[in-house]
Formats: sequence, structure tokens, C-alpha cells
Amino acid sequence: MANRALLVMDVQRDIVSIADDGSGYLPRLGRAIDGARAAGIPVIYVVIALRPGDPEVSPRNRVLTAAVRAGLFTEGAPGTEIHHDVAPRQGDVVVTKRRGSAFSGSDFDLVLRARDIDSLVLTGIATSGVVLSTLCHAIDLDFDLTVLADACLDTDPEVHRLLTEKLFPQWADVVTVEDWLKTLAPR
Repeated sequence: MANRALLVMDVQRDIVSIADDGSGYLPRLGRAIDGARAAGIPVIYVVIALRPGDPEVSPRNRVLTAAVRAGLFTEGAPGTEIHHDVAPRQGDVVVTKRRGSAFSGSDFDLVLRARDIDSLVLTGIATSGVVLSTLCHAIDLDFDLTVLADACLDTDPEVHRLLTEKLFPQWADVVTVEDWLKTLAPR
């Protein structure tokens, strides 16, 4: 059996305040986290945080430059904290990245190798950002992949739909939180 981990990516206070559409995203994500913990699946949080002064941000990086101008992602700022509704618990790993993918500018790969994890269950904000970037990177590293479609969120619902219904199924199992939780139940 694969060694799985549930990834909770970029579910930070400022990002949630921008993207949450009132559809019950955080409670649904919380059910996935609780289910993973109950099944003994590690929960790994991934956050984006940039050093004060943003020395790692190139003016050629449109996404990060815009985020910096908007005052987002500064390391240590309250808005960069993981949202309290889905906060890590003792024993959960928190990985800090400096780019879109969980693998870029972080020790994420080291954490996965140390735990012999070869299967990832992806959740997070935004579907077109961290989820897409991490999924593409993980494909090239030969991870077994699952995307919890309703535990991903994007500011553009049509982009979310296109990715979770058309693109991601080519590379990963795409299921709902409830369907994934059923696979964790003892038989």
C-alpha cells in the first residue's frame, strides 16, 4: 500500500479572505483533514511566505510581484498564517515555500523522502495556482496523485471546473472529499 500524505496548501488567512465563496469550503476541508488524521495519514501544510523586503521576488514573476504589491505573503504577517479553522496540530508538518509549487523553494521533497511518502492527496487555494503547480511537479517525480476537487478553491469557478473536470483527471484521481473519506473507512 502506498504511503500517503494529505496536502493542505496555501490555506492562509489572506488567501481564504480573497477566495472563499461561502460554499462551505473550510468545513469540507476540515472533514478531509480529520479523516486523514483518523486514518493515520500524515497532514502536511504548505504555505507561501516571502522574506521581509522580498529578496526572492523577481520583477519578471508577475504573480509574486502582484502579490507583493497587494501586501500578501510577508513572512510573519498575520495574514500569512494558516487559517485557524484548519490549523495544524502537534505532529503536523508545515512547509514554507517561496514560489507556486510546494516543491519550489522549500524542503518539501526532503520531508516526503524522509517519510517514504509516494502518494499525495492535494487540496488548497488556488486550483489554478498551488494545486496545478504542485500537481505538475509531482507528476514528473512519479507520485501517485489524488485531487480532492471540492477541497480545492479558485477565484475563478470556471477555471476550477475546467482543471478538475478536464485536465486533472488525465494525471490524477479526482474525487470529492466525501468519496475519498469512504475509501478510508474500515471494511
